Amino acid sequence: MSFDLAAFLDRCRVAVEAHLEQALPGPETFPRPLFEAMRYSLFAGGKRVRPAFCIGAAEAVGGEARAAVPFAAALEMIHTYSLIHDDLPAMDDDDLRRGVPTNHVVYGEGVAILAGDGLLTDAFAVLAHPDVVRDHPPERIARVVWEVARAAGSPGMVGGQVLDLVSEGTVVDLPVLEFLHTHKTGALIRASTLVGALAGGGGEAEVSALTRFAERIGLAFQIADDVLDVEGATETLGKPVGSDQGLAKATYPALLGLAESKRRAWELMDEGLAYLEPLGAAAEALRALGRFVVERRH
Repeated sequence: MSFDLAAFLDRCRVAVEAHLEQALPGPETFPRPLFEAMRYSLFAGGKRVRPAFCIGAAEAVGGEARAAVPFAAALEMIHTYSLIHDDLPAMDDDDLRRGVPTNHVVYGEGVAILAGDGLLTDAFAVLAHPDVVRDHPPERIARVVWEVARAAGSPGMVGGQVLDLVSEGTVVDLPVLEFLHTHKTGALIRASTLVGALAGGGGEAEVSALTRFAERIGLAFQIADDVLDVEGATETLGKPVGSDQGLAKATYPALLGLAESKRRAWELMDEGLAYLEPLGAAAEALRALGRFVVERRH
């Protein structure tokens, strides 16, 4: 019997969005434009893939989903902040995200920047909330905060985004491109999986195996994104296609061609899935997510 990934994703989405509803002030809260903008992007849809990796990892090591939900919610807040800032005119200058106008188009650039800042900062309040601290050992909370901060900050997403910007219009080699992708996109997928394994009480061997899995899948995820920017459709992606080429961005298809990019994504997927073998059936959700990352059309 095949694993029902759609049902798993829906279960993760419902749990995480319920936590986010509790964590964020309502849209009527003063100052209203800030919380409207934060909620606009946070609840604009999306597959909640990073929370799914987090919850899937917790369950793969024998833990309960509820232990990982606060961490998963915080990671989704950080992911959403990165999308708001990524869409800004100073970055990719996109007008459409998840099928709706981007945050700065609706609320203006200043509020969009501050909405992203709010989501990033408030995510750490979610990670260190007294209720979360009560449910997890202090050393686990400390490591989670450290891992997430590194993934979101200069050693991770921020560093990758800077390299993405300065590489526009230039020809980069494969090591630079891999660094860019593993930091801009892969770092948060790696952190989501690692943090989930910690939340579930995984031992060091399990945490290490799941981290290696996520490193391969995180890179495959971004290669698949690069391919979809060439082959996808705006209607299914919910954002403009061809924008990477328009900005002369460093991508796998631009450097290696479509066929080789697809081959590399599948190769990375296979490498990642191999790390899940010792976990047996408990890691079936992560296996399905790993395949989805490469096979998806949106």
